[in-house]
Amino acid sequence: MNENQIKSGSLDIPRITRREADNRHLLSREVLDMMHLVPTGNPAAFEVGPDGSIIYFFDPTRVTEAPPEQWYAPTSKKAPMTLDSGTVIGKTTFKRAQSQGYYTKDRLIQKHYSVVEEPVAYTIRNDKSIVYFYDIKTAVRLPLPCAKCGKNERYRHKLCRECFEKDLAVRRAEGDQYRNRAYGMKREKVLFFDLELTDVYVHDEIISISICDGNGKILMDTLVRPVRKKKWHRTERIHGITPAMVENAPLLNDLIPQLKELFANADRLIAYGVSTDFSHIKYIYDTEKEREALKKKTRDCAAEFVRYAHEHDPDLVHMSLIDAMECLGISWGEGIPHTSVADTIACQKVWDCLFPNYYDD
Repeated sequence: MNENQIKSGSLDIPRITRREADNRHLLSREVLDMMHLVPTGNPAAFEVGPDGSIIYFFDPTRVTEAPPEQWYAPTSKKAPMTLDSGTVIGKTTFKRAQSQGYYTKDRLIQKHYSVVEEPVAYTIRNDKSIVYFYDIKTAVRLPLPCAKCGKNERYRHKLCRECFEKDLAVRRAEGDQYRNRAYGMKREKVLFFDLELTDVYVHDEIISISICDGNGKILMDTLVRPVRKKKWHRTERIHGITPAMVENAPLLNDLIPQLKELFANADRLIAYGVSTDFSHIKYIYDTEKEREALKKKTRDCAAEFVRYAHEHDPDLVHMSLIDAMECLGISWGEGIPHTSVADTIACQKVWDCLFPNYYDD
């Protein structure tokens, strides 16, 4: 254990002096007991007593009132217990201790914790043996064993490095087989699309639509004049489309016949993060049956990239379209990211890279 630091859960608890604790208005467990309070959060700091015991200090803003039965020590002389350090602890029951996050040392070991603080309470079994309880918030979390082999320390996904690498190799092989399969699709029957919106909510409106096919041929690229929204400051900073730019653009209703014709002739409709775009484009249809038919054609390029990244680049954290292009080494070429036409072409390129044998050519 670092003499100037203790790990509590995922937090590193610093060592300070009693004077520093007083200056920061931190409260020891002894003071909390006197004030009939119990901590609700992890300790903020600790000091080492003269006898080597650990004394924790807690943030006064993260405490709550103790149950009334804990306010005063029972009148029986056997109830209060004085530890070797001079600390007095009270008697409790197993049920009450667990409700406060107090556990026996054996139970904490089972939970992979190491005890560093003195007991905070005790009870007496029927056989007169004494059982001490410790606060889990002040215990040190130990490394967890691999969920598969149970031997080595966990590395990722509850597995040790060795088991994770083996599991990753299997998942990668299965994923590569799935992506490299011949799907026999026709390029002109596979459409990629992207929308720009006044905002991200369902009630917001489309202000830009771009569609291309598997050859990268642009089939539609148009601004759309919203009916209700007049300003969209938040998304304007992202896609750059201003109210003035759509002032003379067609309404969505004017584009519906062309959109329906394009979608009717398509076998697949692919977008990067298709759920958001689909939740808006589906309303060009009046019936739920038509919307379900459209949904069956859709595929999510983002979901496919996430699977690829988890199998080939597990260190990758962000999964945006820009991240996908960078990970796969694809150039943007012309266009600005976050415009519908550039994102549509980028989605088509990412899909081609993920599924090299997707088309019948």
